[in-house]
Amino acid sequence: MQESVSTDALGGRSQAAFLRRYWHKQALLVRGAKPRFTGWLSQRDLVALACRDDVESRLVIHDSRRWSLAQGPFRRGDFSGLPERDWTLLVHGVNLVDDAGDALLREFSFIPYARLDDLMVSYAAPGGGVGPHYDSYDVFLLQGFGRRRWRYGRQRDLALKPGLALKILARFTPQHDAVLAPGDMLYLPPSSAHDGSAVDACTTYSIGFRAGNFTELAQGLLDHLRDRIAIEGRYADPDLTPSTHPARIDPRMQRRIARTLARMRFTPTMIAEFLGSHLTEPKPHVAFTRRKAPAIGRFAKAIASHGVRLDRKTQLLYDAHRFYLNGEACARPRRGAALLARLADRRHLTARECDGLPPELVHLLHAAYVDGFLDFDA
Repeated sequence: MQESVSTDALGGRSQAAFLRRYWHKQALLVRGAKPRFTGWLSQRDLVALACRDDVESRLVIHDSRRWSLAQGPFRRGDFSGLPERDWTLLVHGVNLVDDAGDALLREFSFIPYARLDDLMVSYAAPGGGVGPHYDSYDVFLLQGFGRRRWRYGRQRDLALKPGLALKILARFTPQHDAVLAPGDMLYLPPSSAHDGSAVDACTTYSIGFRAGNFTELAQGLLDHLRDRIAIEGRYADPDLTPSTHPARIDPRMQRRIARTLARMRFTPTMIAEFLGSHLTEPKPHVAFTRRKAPAIGRFAKAIASHGVRLDRKTQLLYDAHRFYLNGEACARPRRGAALLARLADRRHLTARECDGLPPELVHLLHAAYVDGFLDFDA
């Protein structure tokens, strides 16, 4: 498994102590969380990523009068006429397209993958930022090269300025003010008001965590169950009497349908299957490249020689009964479930671990390889 963040990165605290005292509760600033860290992506690198069709990106420009927001993908020419100050390029999902980005994200695996979202990297010209705002999720802000000033703190008033493309707080009353240098890191829990402004040209690596909106989860559950729920029968009213108000919906009809629909129940199994599928569903812009299916025997020999690793874009999670791979529930294999769980946790299996796998597991890995979900490890 990818090495997890050290106690030094959490200010000398153990992971358990950090979760107990700070996670979801209060901000934490750690100086020198990753000593000698300056990041690995330059302005040029981030511009190149922002020009790709398979990468989400945003460009925010602020002058004394207004904020402007543009969505990628961009063309290189879009960056040629930018001012010297007060703009920010944000590139989302860097972990999906960059090995080092994926490795950095996995350092935070002391928090379950089901909560881990993505790595966003931003480049800001001096003065650049996105304005005072709050996020609905936890985030670690790791400073790359350059310096960024963060003002932050809890506040009850989360009203936004009207009429803006960006969600900027109408009133901002920070309690803390700190300039982060390379390798410093700031953790912010959900709904913490914060405003980052580049002191000089800089990059920030934002490790974000997903927090499902319950309305969206309910809508997703209903979509998931659309083809899985069947209520037998059809509406009937054999006791119908002549109507004197034909446009009025009969209360007896309402009661009958309400009683019938009330028979629908969401079982724990339904919820578990939905949640696993939902949490591993690839984002809309993510695509996998299918391969020509190799013979199963040749594939078994190949993984026994090289091992396997999950593609950066692949999500593989599991619970006590099932595995979930990129939005699909898979039955727990009768043999080899422990190895499949190890693949999900570590995101790779060695050649030795792949030697002599049960046929059921070989066929599952073979199908995942053909779909582009995993590859050989060497």
